[in-house]
Amino acid sequence: MEHLTISIWVLGGLVLLALIFDFMNGFHDSANAIATVVSTGVLKPQSAVAMAAFFNFIAIFVVSMKVAQTIGKGTIDPGVVDHYVIFGALVGAIVWNVITWYYGIPSSSSHALIGGLVGAAVAKSGTGALISAGLLKTVMFIVIAPLLGFVLGSVIMLLVAWIFVKSTPRKVDVWFRRLQLVSAAGYSLGHGGNDAQKTMGIIWMLLIAAGVTSPDDALPPAWVIISCYAAIAFGTLFGGWRIVKTMGQKITKLKPVGGFCAETGGAMTLLMASFFGIPVSTTHTITGAIVGVGASQKASAVRWGVAGSIVWAWIFTIPASAFMAAVAWWIGTKIM
Repeated sequence: MEHLTISIWVLGGLVLLALIFDFMNGFHDSANAIATVVSTGVLKPQSAVAMAAFFNFIAIFVVSMKVAQTIGKGTIDPGVVDHYVIFGALVGAIVWNVITWYYGIPSSSSHALIGGLVGAAVAKSGTGALISAGLLKTVMFIVIAPLLGFVLGSVIMLLVAWIFVKSTPRKVDVWFRRLQLVSAAGYSLGHGGNDAQKTMGIIWMLLIAAGVTSPDDALPPAWVIISCYAAIAFGTLFGGWRIVKTMGQKITKLKPVGGFCAETGGAMTLLMASFFGIPVSTTHTITGAIVGVGASQKASAVRWGVAGSIVWAWIFTIPASAFMAAVAWWIGTKIM
C-alpha cells in the first residue's frame, strides 16, 4: 500500500479535529444517556453527566474494539483515504452536529460521521470508493437499532408491570429510583463503548494512510484508544442541554420505572451491537426504547408528532452530512 506524504502539522491538526468531533459527540449525545435519569428527578443534571462521563471512559476496559475495526477498515476503500477525505468527513459531521444541537434535534453523531466519510470519499473517487458490506450493515441498523430498542423497552416495561402488579406506586417509585442509577450507568457504558470507537476508527484510518501504523495491526495505537475515550467522556461532562428536554419529556412522560426500562433496553441494544462490531446510533436506540416504554402503557402516551420529527432528522442526517463533507473536501483541497 502506497503511503501518503503528510506533514506532521497536518497530521496532528487532523487528529486534533477528530478529537474535537469526539468531544462534540459526547456533548451532543450526552442527552441520550442522562435525559431519562434527569427528567425523572433521580439525579441532578451535574451528577448525571459526571456519572455518564465516568462510565463512558470505563467502557475502555469492557467493550471490544470491533466497532473501530468496522469504521477504520470497513466503510470506504483505504486506497482513497487521504488528509483531504478525513478533513471533509470530520468537518461535514461537525457542522451537522452543531446545526442539530442548536435546534435541539436529537440526530445521530454516528451517522453524521459515516455520512461525512461517504460524502468526502464519493467527492474524490465516486461511488466505487464505498465498501458496500460495511455500509449496508450500518444503514440496516438505522432501522434495526430503534426497533430493537422499542421491542426491548416495551417488553421490559411489561415484565416489570407484571412483576410489580401488587406493589403500591410509592414502593415501585422507591425501587426504581435506585435501579435507574444502574440502568443509566449501563447505558453510558454502551454509549462510550460504541461511539468513542467511531472516532478511533477515523484516526486509525488516517494513521494507516500516512504509514504511521500498519494495516495489519489488530488494534489502533494505545494513545488513540485512550484519547478517544477521554474526549467523549469530557464532552459528555459538559452535556448537550438543548436536547435533554426533547429526549426526556417531549416524546412521552417518564417515571423512574419507565426510565429504567428505556435505559435497560437501550443499553442491551448498544452492547450487543458493539459485540458484533456494528456502529449504531445511540440516539436512534434510546429514542426507540423511550417510544416502546410509552407505547406499552397506551398508544396515546407517545407524542407521535415529536417522534416523527426526530425520524425525519435521522433520514436527513447521512445525506446532509455527506453533502457538507463533499463541500468541505473541495475546500480542503484548496487550503491544505
